[in-house]
Formats: sequence, C-alpha cells, structure tokens
Amino acid sequence: MRILYLHPVSDDRGGNTCVATVDVELNDHVRLYGLRLMRMRDGKHLVYAPQAGQRRAATFSPALAEKLTIMAVEAMGNVNAA
Repeated sequence: MRILYLHPVSDDRGGNTCVATVDVELNDHVRLYGLRLMRMRDGKHLVYAPQAGQRRAATFSPALAEKLTIMAVEAMGNVNAA
C-alpha cells in the first residue's frame, strides 16, 4: 500500500476542513483516487472516500481507514517540509 499522489488544498468552511486530496494504491490490483484528508474540529485527521452524488464511492474498515490516515498525514508532512 502506498500514496501515489497528495495535493494540499484549502477548503476551510469552518468546522471540518479538507486539507488534501490523496491517490492511493492499495495493492497491485486496486487504486483509489480523490480520497479526502480531513482535519476534524477536534484536530484529528480522517481519510474519506470521494462522494458519488449523495453517496460515498467506498467505505473502509476502521483499521484500513486508520492506516490510510496515518500514511496521508505523513505524506502531507513531507509535502509541507519540502
């Protein structure tokens, strides 16, 4: 599993804020594009799948969501440091 691309964004509407979009390769067979790295009101980060109309295009188990979030936050730190 690896981050393919991370693009920082500024979407501060108050409350929860999208800080980046992320493309991820889960394995040799599956890639997900346009995941949103969100900074929640309490300061925690969470990764969400993109919307398809009014519905999420995918959902993740808590363990996978946590791993994706950790990877995205680390990638965001690397982008900010560069």
